[in-house]
Amino acid sequence: MAPPGPAAELPGKYFHLMEAAIGAIEQPLTSDPLPSLKSLETRPGWRHFPSALLVAAVLYARQHPANPRYGDARMLSLALRIGDLLARENEQGNFTARLDHHRDTYMWLEAYRLLERELGEPRRMRWRRQIESNVAELAQATAQRQDRPAYQSPFLGTSPNHFSLWASTVYLAGRVFGNKEWERLGGRVMHRFAVEELSPDGYWGEHSSAGPTTGYNYLTAAGLALYWEHSHDPAALEALRRATDFHKYFTYPNGQPVELLDDRRRHVYVSPWAHYGFSNFPDGRRYAEFLTSFYRPGELRLEHLGRVAQNALYYHEGPLAPIPQDGTSYKHRLNVPAAIRKSGPWVVCLSGLISTQALTSQYYLDRQGHLSIFHERLGLIVTGANSKRQPELATFWEKVQGQVLHLPLSSRLRMSDASDRLALAYQSFFSILEVPAPSVNRLALRFTIARRGGSGEAQLNLQLCLKAGEALETGAGRRLVLGGDEISLGPQELAGWLRHSGWTLHFDSRARLTWPVYPYNPYADGPEKEIEHAVGLLSFPLRSRREAESEGRNGVQEIAFTLEADNGGRQAARPARREK
Repeated sequence: MAPPGPAAELPGKYFHLMEAAIGAIEQPLTSDPLPSLKSLETRPGWRHFPSALLVAAVLYARQHPANPRYGDARMLSLALRIGDLLARENEQGNFTARLDHHRDTYMWLEAYRLLERELGEPRRMRWRRQIESNVAELAQATAQRQDRPAYQSPFLGTSPNHFSLWASTVYLAGRVFGNKEWERLGGRVMHRFAVEELSPDGYWGEHSSAGPTTGYNYLTAAGLALYWEHSHDPAALEALRRATDFHKYFTYPNGQPVELLDDRRRHVYVSPWAHYGFSNFPDGRRYAEFLTSFYRPGELRLEHLGRVAQNALYYHEGPLAPIPQDGTSYKHRLNVPAAIRKSGPWVVCLSGLISTQALTSQYYLDRQGHLSIFHERLGLIVTGANSKRQPELATFWEKVQGQVLHLPLSSRLRMSDASDRLALAYQSFFSILEVPAPSVNRLALRFTIARRGGSGEAQLNLQLCLKAGEALETGAGRRLVLGGDEISLGPQELAGWLRHSGWTLHFDSRARLTWPVYPYNPYADGPEKEIEHAVGLLSFPLRSRREAESEGRNGVQEIAFTLEADNGGRQAARPARREK
């Protein structure tokens, strides 16, 4: 691995990001002395406005050479105005009427802890009274669930990341306000998160222990990191060590967590959560630095800026150690059947994860995707992001006795330097996906499918990350600029290959491409509406056993792909006619 750069970027960049945003936070509070949370949170990116309170409080209270605002009376004045606003809104019932207000209660509590000596008695008592009223509700909800069989949604009735954040806030409030009952309750729950609930692979399964919920795992880790900062429970530090290992491996070169393994979100962001927890370790500090390198001043939404403030407050400075993203190649295999391998510019993730369907919850996706391909320069090309009530987006689906099935029955994953192999078994067939070691500009895949009988339909599907506004070329000489109009191209129109956005994919001649396909959005409980979230569906019908045998294949069908990256830029387009 290449050695990382000097350990000078953090926490300095955290302060730089906060400094760049503080003027925009001050402006509406200056122009309107009595704004409401509702009016403030209608601004783009300003949901969870109370995060701004922690930004101002950390800039005022955290002494560091990179923080020019330390001791700045203007920051203190801003923090006091925001805190008074929250007290007023809480007294009127508006604060707690908002979704996920428990995350804002933490921000307020942390700011109270930092500024307590500056508040004056009337304000201090007012803030404390309102914060305690909110924490009391969190403590009651935490106490009701503390002895549930598992800290997972089917048992908790809420998400594990919520439960971690509730309990860690209750624990901190117990420490700040001298409430031993809260301290013991929060500590008991957080210790169990560290000792019993964390998987050997370093994640907290949200729906089950079968696999991670990658994006929300950062939030659970943030709760545990807060508990560690104030308890110094060695079990919490060990859990943070394992969580750091999980995240540093399953993060793409663009800083985004691998979407294939996530059973709640299809598209994710570079997370600002839990950096300070990672910073307990040299490689974790490098990982936090890597993530933060993707943030630009003025571009973070307020809640993320609040988590930047939390990172700046608790960051552990020290030497760095390399992370997988610093090297040209690495591989990591989980105890569950999932793995990632980086080979030069290519990153391939394979998943044989099998989990029950959460039919009654809109928020959990089916684990129906099994392959993702990312290129360092070109980004995500094939996504294995999961979906719900959309078997057509599954890697495989089959019809058995008139029913469409899209989840595997069993899987087996094997990795070697020569070739990685993922086997998936379904009702009427099994498939073996082989991914040989790629070259710099070329990656090959081969699916071998063995039908076990039956004549029902079955299909292989790849979700292609196509981009609206860019051209798509096919082997038949067609050139289309992708937009919102529906496109369906059959075998003759594709003629075995397509080119898009710097890559070319060669494939079986029986393929069909459909665009745009709008995946399921769990937060809307329906399909996505924005074209940026659409995918192109490349589909291949599977032959029946009889068809394969008639071709002398002994019931076996092979479907091969070759993915080529343009050599440093866009290749010259072949002569083609342009279509809108």
